[in-house]
Amino acid sequence: MRASLLKLGQAVALIGTLGFASAAMAQNATFTDQQKQAIGEIVKDYLLKNPEVLTEVIAELEKRQAEAQQVAQAGAVKETKQSLLNAAHSYVVGNPSGDVTLVEFFDYNCGYCKKALSDVQTLMKSDPKLRVVLKDFPVLGPDSVEASRVALAVKNQLPGQKLFDYHVKVMDSRGRVNGERAMAVAKEMGLDMARLQKDMESPEIRNALQENMALGDKLSLTGTPAFIVGETVIPGAVGLDPLKQLVDSVRQCGKASCG
Repeated sequence: MRASLLKLGQAVALIGTLGFASAAMAQNATFTDQQKQAIGEIVKDYLLKNPEVLTEVIAELEKRQAEAQQVAQAGAVKETKQSLLNAAHSYVVGNPSGDVTLVEFFDYNCGYCKKALSDVQTLMKSDPKLRVVLKDFPVLGPDSVEASRVALAVKNQLPGQKLFDYHVKVMDSRGRVNGERAMAVAKEMGLDMARLQKDMESPEIRNALQENMALGDKLSLTGTPAFIVGETVIPGAVGLDPLKQLVDSVRQCGKASCG
């Protein structure tokens, strides 16, 4: 219903734009008022009799908007590359010295992130040269923020694969994930809970989350998961094959497509 209303709004706006354009053309030419009115009526009549034209124009408009967004996001990726790839607070898993980096923005309460986790795990197992950067992007409420605060503090006690094991355990939790659940997983894994509590209250953790949220805004991310390979932003849980193809392409030619 929302999509239909959006398209209806686009169509109404488009009719208004075309009507305005025809009127502007008429005003710039030496037409009488009667001729100007006739031109407007011709445009309106044509669109009413050929509404499929609107569908074609809207499709082209959406295509151009998507292309413009891709260009803008690619520019933002270049501008924020250092923070994206090498921020001290990010989880780096897979091969730390890998030749291609896959960045994922995630939320512990995102169902699609849970679904995409298996894709990331499969990629890491099948591609020993892949470097993966995981960025907490808690956009789904206070529970997500609390879980991310705990998880970022856990990084101070767990290295490499053990840190990823913690991430997987929290992500695989059933029901709503909050700070209490994230702490429980840390306790199960034998962490120093007093140190964890102290670390999660530190300014560094608050600054890390603020930086991640600012990065997400800069990249125009509208939800999770969101992946970045090379200069390409891939929104949503797109599946294993598209991610693998992007990684392969970036490795081969440095771009999302080597055509």
